[in-house]
Amino acid sequence: IRESIHSVFLQHAILESGMDVGIVNAHEMLALSEVEPEIKTGCDNLVFNKTPDATDVMLELTKKEKERLEALKNGGGAMEVKQTSWRDLDVTKRLEHALINGISQYVDQDVEEARQQAEKPLHIIEGPLMDGMNIIGDLFGAGKMFLPQVIKSARVMKKAVAYLIPFMEKEKREKLIAEGKNPEDFNENDDSNFAGKVLMATVKGDVHDIGKNIVAVVLGCNNYKVYDIGVMCSCELILEKAKEYNVDVIGLSGLITPSLDEMVVVAKEMSKGGFKQPLLIGGATTSKMHTAVKVSPNYFTLEHPVIHVLDASRSVTVVSSLLGENKEDYVTDIMEEYEEMREDYYAGLEDRYFLTFDQAKEQKLVIDFDAVPPAPAPNKLGVTVIDNVSLEDVVPYIDWNPFFQTWELRGRYPNRGYPKIFNDEAVGSEAKKLFDDAQKLMKEIIANKSMYLKGVVGLFAANSTEDGEDVNIYQSEDDRENGE
Repeated sequence: IRESIHSVFLQHAILESGMDVGIVNAHEMLALSEVEPEIKTGCDNLVFNKTPDATDVMLELTKKEKERLEALKNGGGAMEVKQTSWRDLDVTKRLEHALINGISQYVDQDVEEARQQAEKPLHIIEGPLMDGMNIIGDLFGAGKMFLPQVIKSARVMKKAVAYLIPFMEKEKREKLIAEGKNPEDFNENDDSNFAGKVLMATVKGDVHDIGKNIVAVVLGCNNYKVYDIGVMCSCELILEKAKEYNVDVIGLSGLITPSLDEMVVVAKEMSKGGFKQPLLIGGATTSKMHTAVKVSPNYFTLEHPVIHVLDASRSVTVVSSLLGENKEDYVTDIMEEYEEMREDYYAGLEDRYFLTFDQAKEQKLVIDFDAVPPAPAPNKLGVTVIDNVSLEDVVPYIDWNPFFQTWELRGRYPNRGYPKIFNDEAVGSEAKKLFDDAQKLMKEIIANKSMYLKGVVGLFAANSTEDGEDVNIYQSEDDRENGE
């Protein structure tokens, strides 16, 4: 009951009232989602004094809970089922439950059972274990789990991965033998044996390494050479080791909030130092929005982007895309997404302070025509009509991307833009249908000449008024000089 009251109190205190610091017993904490509905309602009424009988109701609930615990001590069968019913689930769901609730008691036997069913040990990490960690990330982001509980879950994950590592090492050896290679002759220092080199580090001030270690395992199993330089890594150490190992990608990890600021520091120093490696950002407190708004502007270019990696299972896709042939398309897609996110973020923060009319006039643009001479005068002033271009002539120059954007059809990497959008799994089929309809309609228009092209260009002499508030347009240069 006490843990339930604490859970309800912390939920409201942290998310609604801005509580900054609290001392808790992580071992006895409950997530709000774990509190039974009846007890949750009782706690809510008690904490906020919503009903006159809130205390009496809570005392009654306490009495029931005490009776339940007594029955459990005396071997009450029904209570035993309540405590262990999740053990009746299939093994993947049991692993997810153990991760979410921080239960390490059955991890080894459940992981072994899952390994027997899986094609590869890595599939256990990329499957049920990552599914569980993704749920934890969602709960943590929504304020339904707190940092001590996340750490408990991470310890369960660490234990599960540790159990699988020997099997993955054995699998790696067997693969080399199957390829006719002697595992003993495999040269770890020969970069040609690897798909790429990645530096992994937990930033200064942070000692949490479980997520980083999982990323290292997943990348290693996909033939990437990983240099894991540990935890509490200063910016200087990270950059020094990146140069020493000549890595292709740098990955930063962190769990606590101050790590976010340290990642910004590293990005700034990488920019100052002329680094060219892509920078990956990951960890429980990191987010795509923070990466786009705070980290990315300090380092992001098409050559060396800054990318938030949501979880370990996606690290291989990100790294392979950055080191592959379609890097530019992949990075451009992310760059556009991050720019949109920044615009939305700052638009929400914007406070509008309007100047007076006189203040605004003082800030007008002043052009120094001596320093920047104007463009040469056009050969002909006035109106020119363009009516000698056929539709067939302009068809090859049509940019179809705005057409698809208008219809709100957008392909995702690697299927961005026309014509790659037709290969997109989500919108490709509809985009192709729409495009075919447009082509058919356009051919009909060209054939029956129901539409034609006509353009008008107007070039006129002009100047601003003395007060700078208007622009006067003239029929000719002579009229302008005469002020007519």
